[in-house]
Amino acid sequence: MNYNQFCPIAKAAEILGERWNMLILREVLMGGRRFNELQRGLGDISPALLTKRLKQLEAQNMIIRRRIQGQKGHEYFPTEACEALLPVLLSVGEWGVIWAKSTILDRDFDVEFLMLYLERSIDRGKIKGIQTVVKFRFSDLTEQQDWWLVINPERAEVCLKDPGKDIDVYFNCAVSTLSEIWMGERTYRDAIKTGDLQMEGDPSLTRNVNAWLRPSVFSENPQAR
Repeated sequence: MNYNQFCPIAKAAEILGERWNMLILREVLMGGRRFNELQRGLGDISPALLTKRLKQLEAQNMIIRRRIQGQKGHEYFPTEACEALLPVLLSVGEWGVIWAKSTILDRDFDVEFLMLYLERSIDRGKIKGIQTVVKFRFSDLTEQQDWWLVINPERAEVCLKDPGKDIDVYFNCAVSTLSEIWMGERTYRDAIKTGDLQMEGDPSLTRNVNAWLRPSVFSENPQAR
């Protein structure tokens, strides 16, 4: 895409305006490194198109591709230009909270995307013990209702199958309910009071869920609610 204008907005749009590019850069800036990780955060993008976009962004000096030592495949890292884009993307997100929230449709509440960002939102330093297991049951899904988060000191990981471990916290709600709580549009207390969320388990975890399951960076925007 080329607008053939020297305007810096036009030149930036040649990179950021290409479909999927802003979301790919979002994933890289949020820590996505491997192809499968990036695809997981992007959802509907095809592998062929993601490969094409990554090559374009590498040529545009937005990402660096490095071969994984001793393995097949590559990892992707943000360049200095990409890192400088972070406050711009956050500002776009702040704008979206205020002006684009009304365009959210039911189909936009994607459980895989939600679970990826819940996995990234775990503050492992706020959880005591060797391992913590959180089970989510989404009442509005007809398939794959149950999801698990297994949290260790080194990492948090989403599981699609029962890991066979004792559950420390249970969440029971709709995907949209937990999405709205994570985005700061609702509180846990409000969702529990209205019956939209049932949360049970270890009191040391349920009492301070906001501390170890951090909300979205956009949750502090007063316009979120």
